[in-house]
Amino acid sequence: MHIWKGFYFAVGRRRFFEFLAFSAFLLFFFGPLLNLVMLAFSDEYTYPSFLPSALSLKWWTFVLSQKNLASSMALSFLVAITTTIAALLICIPAAYAFARFRFPFRRFFLFSFLITNAFPKIGLYVTMGILFYKWNLMGTFQGVIIIHLINTMMFMTWIPAGAFRTIHQEQEEAARDVGASRLRVFFHITLPTAMPAILVASIFTFLASLEEAQGTLLVGLPNFKTIPVVMYTVIFDYPATAGAVFSIILVLPTLLLLTFARRFVGTDAIAAGFKMK
Repeated sequence: MHIWKGFYFAVGRRRFFEFLAFSAFLLFFFGPLLNLVMLAFSDEYTYPSFLPSALSLKWWTFVLSQKNLASSMALSFLVAITTTIAALLICIPAAYAFARFRFPFRRFFLFSFLITNAFPKIGLYVTMGILFYKWNLMGTFQGVIIIHLINTMMFMTWIPAGAFRTIHQEQEEAARDVGASRLRVFFHITLPTAMPAILVASIFTFLASLEEAQGTLLVGLPNFKTIPVVMYTVIFDYPATAGAVFSIILVLPTLLLLTFARRFVGTDAIAAGFKMK
């Protein structure tokens, strides 16, 4: 009897600590989002108050009444879509080469895609800005796209490369044995099999481009102002509540696309994309 009591006590204590750990995770993960929502719908929200002293939609009215909001939003989606298409055209052949061929310095070139995400980006942008001045790319649409491409090439290279590597080449060889050309095998077997991972990489690329601000601010001004750039300028001149409204506007497409990826693609495609050897 005492043994069973000790067992139930140990199990109950373990579940209690598991509950505490899970609660801490929820607070860490959802706490900033909850604070962001309260900040966006508050009239007065000052420290150390946990809840806003008054609720209001005035900052939503202020943000939605901005004259350049619609054009900035349209520009953000145009840049993100263009960046994603350009990354697909450039990086998918590179990903296939990394997965299927062995060539000198292969690992070096593969890991070089991590460089833009391994260091503070502002230093990289300043250096690129000097080159862009020489090449007359400052304040141009092409310059903005190049900045966004550099930030997103890791997703579009690593994830599809891992997917191409996991495809059994026996399937391709069987198709070749019955007379299919290499090009037909690629478009009818290899590419469709890797498509879930490519779709995940495209979503990550689109979201990263949609939220990129510093490079666009440095290269695109004054001709190109995306939503993150407008958010930066508003935060400098108005309280943080206006920035919280912009943040929610940016978060909504992210939640929708990630929900789509989770529902129709799944986590296996994401995990497979990072199994590079």
